[in-house]
Amino acid sequence: MASRVLGFARDILIAAVLGTGPVADAFFVALRLPNLFRRLFGEGAFNASFVPSISTILHKDGMRAATEFAEEATAVMAVWLGALTILGELFMPWLLYVLAPGFNGQGGRFDLAVAMSRIMFPYLFFICLTALFSGVLNALGRFAAAAAAPMLFNIFMIAAMLWLAPHMANPGYALSWGVMVSGIAQMALVLWAIRRAGMRFAKPKLRFSPWIKKMFKRMAPALVGAGVTQLNVSIDIIIGTLLPAGSVSILYYADRVNQLPLGVIATAAGTALLPAVTKNIALGEEVEANTALNRAFESVLMLTLPAAIGLSVAGKAVMDVAFVRGAFTAHNAVLAGNSLAAFALGLPAFALIKILTPGFYARGDTVTPLKIGMAAVALNLGLNLLFMHPLKAVGPALATSLSSAFNAAWLFALLYRRGHFHFDTLSRRRIPRILLAGAVMAVALWGVQRFLPQGVTSIPQFLLLVLVGGVFYFGPGAVLRAFDLREFLGLLRRRRRKA
Repeated sequence: MASRVLGFARDILIAAVLGTGPVADAFFVALRLPNLFRRLFGEGAFNASFVPSISTILHKDGMRAATEFAEEATAVMAVWLGALTILGELFMPWLLYVLAPGFNGQGGRFDLAVAMSRIMFPYLFFICLTALFSGVLNALGRFAAAAAAPMLFNIFMIAAMLWLAPHMANPGYALSWGVMVSGIAQMALVLWAIRRAGMRFAKPKLRFSPWIKKMFKRMAPALVGAGVTQLNVSIDIIIGTLLPAGSVSILYYADRVNQLPLGVIATAAGTALLPAVTKNIALGEEVEANTALNRAFESVLMLTLPAAIGLSVAGKAVMDVAFVRGAFTAHNAVLAGNSLAAFALGLPAFALIKILTPGFYARGDTVTPLKIGMAAVALNLGLNLLFMHPLKAVGPALATSLSSAFNAAWLFALLYRRGHFHFDTLSRRRIPRILLAGAVMAVALWGVQRFLPQGVTSIPQFLLLVLVGGVFYFGPGAVLRAFDLREFLGLLRRRRRKA
């Protein structure tokens, strides 16, 4: 949560400095490229195959075997990532022809995007190794350092804007250097945390053991299955470059606000769930695995539903309070608020994908999410083409939400059909009541919005909306016993005592 809040502050500063102009468009496209590879080859596909493998080795063969496997994986990934980084630097203009076809390869935004991408691309090497080391920590039951590493990304970018930007041709170049250096800092942090956790790496050995071969066999289909959300967002960026100037920036700011609850809640839950369910399945504890999925499903729905409703109903108000200053205008806020509302409609679906995919990965099945992911990407592309002209910057956001809902529904249906997931008695009682509490909140927020003055939303007006949303969600939820806040607080207390 600290990382996401700091990232939100970073985006507020970027909006004030860059606004939605050509430098902003070029920077966000350039940032998207290493982030896409990071999500696919680092956090996405790699974690989907690496975490279950090292968790199984750790619980069956012990720390020494797990350390040897981690060393081998480090060597193989370092060679692969080094080659990918060199190729990316050499062929950067051609990569951007694919990612940003609307820039047309003619001066201006295209040249800026190429230059910034070349500065940032080595970030891919360091951040993917950071994802590997974070997977080791997750298998060891240590989550804090890996979750905190992105704070360094935000800190270095903020520092670059404040102190490096005055010495550069434009702030985009300063931000690009901040991104690259932050990758080194993040990798150093998680390596230090691994040593504190008791695992000592020797010199990485480049060899393809049976476990490494099995990991890469699982990793290949997971490239699409685990990274489908990122592929969908990349399609949004591609379509955004074909829309009027500034659309890429508008989609970026809207997506960043939408990612705040997604990163705090869903990513954390999915990260913790995968090694836990893998352990249950390795030990033959299918009932415990299903119970873990049920509690994660309830918790994620309980926390993302009010966020989705609030951002959908009051998207413009959020953008007004967060971004309207400096180069970011009130008109920008209206456009970004509309895109945010469309993104937020799919927020519960985005979150549930992160909860449901561990049900497949923990059993070594990365092919099924691949097939579903490919269908979702195709649907997203088709909807983007359908919506892009009539809806402008709202179209890519709405297409992403609808394709993600399709993805989540299909994952759930297959897990249910195979007998790997079913709602237990507690979930069957709680989930309909959570949805009812959300409906009450939506009606209350809509009613209050009708009585607020038109124009830029003030901070007192925004706080009133937050208060109304909280009261009319958690109040009915507590009365209906849709959730038990004491149970949640008790979980935190137990975690603190354990620590």
